[in-house]
Amino acid sequence: MALTPVEIRHLVPPTGFRGYDRGHTDRLFAEIAASFEDVWRERADLADKVEALDADLVRYKELEALLRTTLVSAERAASDLKEQARREADVILAEAHSEARAVKRRALSENERLVLEARLLKERLRTVLSIVEEAEDTLHGVKLDVEAEPEAA
Repeated sequence: MALTPVEIRHLVPPTGFRGYDRGHTDRLFAEIAASFEDVWRERADLADKVEALDADLVRYKELEALLRTTLVSAERAASDLKEQARREADVILAEAHSEARAVKRRALSENERLVLEARLLKERLRTVLSIVEEAEDTLHGVKLDVEAEPEAA
């Protein structure tokens, strides 16, 4: 049976003819010692729990600090990756614009070459057509002369 400090203070050992009853007093001291041992053990157990909880607290605080550091590092890495991706996108876009301008220049140059070639072909065709027309006119003139001669004879 555990005795409280108030109960211990108000204990009155039974007295006999020669003073305190030795057997009863010894049992009372044994109960007090047992109660004190229980309290002492419980106190030691609680001190161990407090120590374990303090160790857990330190460990959790270290873990929290590590998590905060990790989170900050992850945020920084994500920010760096976003920035790098933006820069790469800008480079790709600039290269695409440059390539588009080069393709456009080549297309315009090819168009000019084809237009010039078409003009030259038209000019040649006109020249050939005029030669053919002159040849036809000449042939018609020869025919007319050939046809006119037999009638004159």
